[in-house]
Amino acid sequence: MFGDDFSKWDLIGSWRLVTFYARTWDGTRTVYPLGQDATGFLIYGADGYMSTQIMRAARPAYEANGPIEDSDCGSAFAASGYLAYSGRYWVDGNSVVGHEIEVSLFPNWLGTTVSRNAVLKGQQLELTTIEPVLFGDEQLTGVLVWERTGM
Repeated sequence: MFGDDFSKWDLIGSWRLVTFYARTWDGTRTVYPLGQDATGFLIYGADGYMSTQIMRAARPAYEANGPIEDSDCGSAFAASGYLAYSGRYWVDGNSVVGHEIEVSLFPNWLGTTVSRNAVLKGQQLELTTIEPVLFGDEQLTGVLVWERTGM
Protein backbone atom coordinates (compact mmCIF):
# COMPACT_ATOMS: atom_id res chain seq x y z
CA MET A 1 0.00 0.00 0.00
CA PHE A 2 1.01 3.58 -0.30
CA GLY A 3 2.75 5.22 2.62
CA ASP A 4 1.62 8.40 4.35
CA ASP A 5 3.81 10.41 1.98
CA PHE A 6 2.10 9.09 -1.17
CA SER A 7 1.19 11.78 -3.67
CA LYS A 8 0.24 12.19 -7.31
CA TRP A 9 3.96 12.24 -8.13
CA ASP A 10 4.04 8.47 -7.53
CA LEU A 11 1.51 7.96 -10.35
CA ILE A 12 2.83 10.30 -13.03
CA GLY A 13 3.61 8.53 -16.26
CA SER A 14 2.11 5.91 -18.55
CA TRP A 15 0.67 2.59 -17.46
CA ARG A 16 -0.25 -0.42 -19.65
CA LEU A 17 -3.17 -2.65 -18.66
CA VAL A 18 -2.12 -6.06 -17.34
CA THR A 19 -5.62 -7.32 -16.49
CA PHE A 20 -9.17 -6.07 -15.93
CA TYR A 21 -11.58 -8.32 -14.07
CA ALA A 22 -14.49 -8.17 -11.66
CA ARG A 23 -15.06 -10.53 -8.75
CA THR A 24 -17.77 -11.39 -6.29
CA TRP A 25 -17.36 -10.00 -2.78
CA ASP A 26 -16.21 -13.39 -1.52
CA GLY A 27 -13.86 -14.03 -4.46
CA THR A 28 -15.66 -17.20 -5.55
CA ARG A 29 -16.36 -15.98 -9.09
CA THR A 30 -14.37 -13.83 -11.51
CA VAL A 31 -15.57 -12.33 -14.81
CA TYR A 32 -13.63 -10.44 -17.48
CA PRO A 33 -15.96 -7.66 -18.74
CA LEU A 34 -13.81 -6.98 -21.85
CA GLY A 35 -12.27 -10.44 -22.16
CA GLN A 36 -9.15 -11.91 -20.58
CA ASP A 37 -7.02 -10.22 -23.25
CA ALA A 38 -8.34 -6.67 -22.79
CA THR A 39 -5.76 -4.00 -23.52
CA GLY A 40 -5.38 -0.36 -22.59
CA PHE A 41 -3.43 2.56 -21.21
CA LEU A 42 -3.71 4.90 -18.24
CA ILE A 43 -1.80 8.18 -18.22
CA TYR A 44 -1.33 10.48 -15.23
CA GLY A 45 0.09 13.91 -16.01
CA ALA A 46 2.05 16.25 -13.74
CA ASP A 47 -0.62 18.88 -14.48
CA GLY A 48 -3.23 16.90 -12.52
CA TYR A 49 -5.05 15.42 -15.53
CA MET A 50 -5.46 11.75 -16.39
CA SER A 51 -6.76 9.74 -19.32
CA THR A 52 -7.61 6.08 -19.73
CA GLN A 53 -8.52 3.94 -22.73
CA ILE A 54 -9.43 0.25 -22.33
CA MET A 55 -10.76 -2.04 -25.04
CA ARG A 56 -11.74 -5.57 -25.92
CA ALA A 57 -8.79 -6.94 -27.91
CA ALA A 58 -10.55 -8.40 -30.98
CA ARG A 59 -13.12 -5.77 -31.95
CA PRO A 60 -14.31 -6.06 -35.56
CA ALA A 61 -13.50 -3.25 -37.99
CA TYR A 62 -16.26 -0.87 -39.13
CA GLU A 63 -17.77 -1.47 -42.54
CA ALA A 64 -17.31 2.23 -43.37
CA ASN A 65 -13.94 3.91 -43.94
CA GLY A 66 -14.43 6.84 -41.57
CA PRO A 67 -14.71 6.64 -37.77
CA ILE A 68 -18.12 8.38 -37.65
CA GLU A 69 -19.64 6.96 -40.83
CA ASP A 70 -20.65 3.47 -39.66
CA SER A 71 -24.17 2.30 -38.86
CA ASP A 72 -25.63 2.86 -35.44
CA CYS A 73 -25.47 -0.89 -34.87
CA GLY A 74 -21.75 -1.06 -35.75
CA SER A 75 -20.96 1.97 -33.62
CA ALA A 76 -22.90 0.61 -30.65
CA PHE A 77 -21.12 -2.73 -30.86
CA ALA A 78 -17.71 -1.04 -31.07
CA ALA A 79 -18.52 1.20 -28.10
CA SER A 80 -19.71 -1.74 -25.99
CA GLY A 81 -16.16 -3.10 -26.04
CA TYR A 82 -14.46 0.17 -25.12
CA LEU A 83 -14.05 2.33 -22.02
CA ALA A 84 -12.56 5.79 -22.21
CA TYR A 85 -12.57 8.86 -19.99
CA SER A 86 -10.38 11.80 -18.95
CA GLY A 87 -10.31 14.59 -16.41
CA ARG A 88 -8.58 15.84 -13.29
CA TYR A 89 -7.31 13.39 -10.68
CA TRP A 90 -6.37 13.55 -7.02
CA VAL A 91 -4.81 11.30 -4.39
CA ASP A 92 -5.71 11.23 -0.71
CA GLY A 93 -3.72 9.91 2.24
CA ASN A 94 -5.80 6.74 2.50
CA SER A 95 -4.53 5.17 -0.74
CA VAL A 96 -7.49 6.42 -2.76
CA VAL A 97 -7.21 7.87 -6.26
CA GLY A 98 -10.09 9.95 -7.59
CA HIS A 99 -10.80 10.60 -11.28
CA GLU A 100 -13.05 13.63 -11.90
CA ILE A 101 -14.58 12.73 -15.27
CA GLU A 102 -14.84 15.61 -17.75
CA VAL A 103 -15.11 13.58 -21.00
CA SER A 104 -16.28 9.99 -21.34
CA LEU A 105 -17.45 7.49 -23.91
CA PHE A 106 -20.06 6.44 -21.29
CA PRO A 107 -22.14 9.63 -20.89
CA ASN A 108 -23.52 8.62 -17.48
CA TRP A 109 -20.08 9.21 -15.97
CA LEU A 110 -19.80 12.85 -17.14
CA GLY A 111 -19.40 15.20 -14.18
CA THR A 112 -18.90 12.36 -11.70
CA THR A 113 -15.89 11.30 -9.65
CA VAL A 114 -14.74 7.68 -9.83
CA SER A 115 -12.71 6.76 -6.75
CA ARG A 116 -10.49 3.69 -6.52
CA ASN A 117 -8.52 2.01 -3.76
CA ALA A 118 -4.90 1.99 -4.92
CA VAL A 119 -2.02 -0.36 -4.22
CA LEU A 120 1.41 0.31 -5.69
CA LYS A 121 3.87 -2.59 -5.69
CA GLY A 122 7.07 -1.85 -7.57
CA GLN A 123 6.11 -1.09 -11.16
CA GLN A 124 2.50 -2.30 -10.80
CA LEU A 125 -0.54 -0.29 -9.79
CA GLU A 126 -3.76 -2.02 -8.74
CA LEU A 127 -6.94 0.06 -8.77
CA THR A 128 -10.03 -1.48 -7.19
CA THR A 129 -13.56 -0.13 -6.96
CA ILE A 130 -14.33 1.05 -3.43
CA GLU A 131 -17.94 -0.12 -3.63
CA PRO A 132 -19.28 -2.95 -5.82
CA VAL A 133 -20.28 -1.88 -9.34
CA LEU A 134 -23.09 -3.21 -11.51
CA PHE A 135 -21.69 -5.57 -14.19
CA GLY A 136 -24.69 -6.85 -16.14
CA ASP A 137 -27.18 -7.69 -13.40
CA GLU A 138 -24.62 -8.41 -10.67
CA GLN A 139 -22.79 -6.21 -8.16
CA LEU A 140 -19.05 -6.97 -8.43
CA THR A 141 -15.75 -5.44 -7.35
CA GLY A 142 -13.78 -4.19 -10.35
CA VAL A 143 -10.00 -4.69 -10.40
CA LEU A 144 -7.57 -3.14 -12.87
CA VAL A 145 -3.88 -4.00 -12.71
CA TRP A 146 -1.51 -1.68 -14.57
CA GLU A 147 2.22 -1.87 -15.26
CA ARG A 148 4.36 1.25 -15.57
CA THR A 149 5.62 1.87 -19.11
CA GLY A 150 7.44 5.18 -18.61
CA MET A 151 7.60 8.49 -16.81
